[in-house]
Amino acid sequence: MNTKAVELDSVIHAPIRLGILSILMVADEADFTFLRDQTGATEGNLSTHLSRLEEAGLVRITKTFYKKRPRTICKITAEGEKRFKNYLNLLEIILSPKPK
Repeated sequence: MNTKAVELDSVIHAPIRLGILSILMVADEADFTFLRDQTGATEGNLSTHLSRLEEAGLVRITKTFYKKRPRTICKITAEGEKRFKNYLNLLEIILSPKPK
C-alpha cells in the first residue's frame, strides 16, 4: 500500500492562528479586542500570532484610531483565504473514511 504523508500548513495549524483565520473567513474584518476575546488568547500571545500570520502574507493588519484610541484591524488576504481553504481540504482528506 502506497501512502503519501499529508502535511498540514504549520502556519495555520497552531490553534490560535486557526481560530483567527476561521473568524476572518466569515467576518469582513475584526479588531484586536474581538479576536482576543474570541480566541481567549492573551494580548501578547495574540500579537505574536497575528505577526506570524502577517509575515506569512495571510492577514493584513491596519492600525487606525477610533475616538482618539488606537485600533488594530485585521483582515484575511486572498492568499490567506486560499491557504485556509487548502488546509480545510487536507483535513477532509485526512478524516475521510478509508476504503477497506
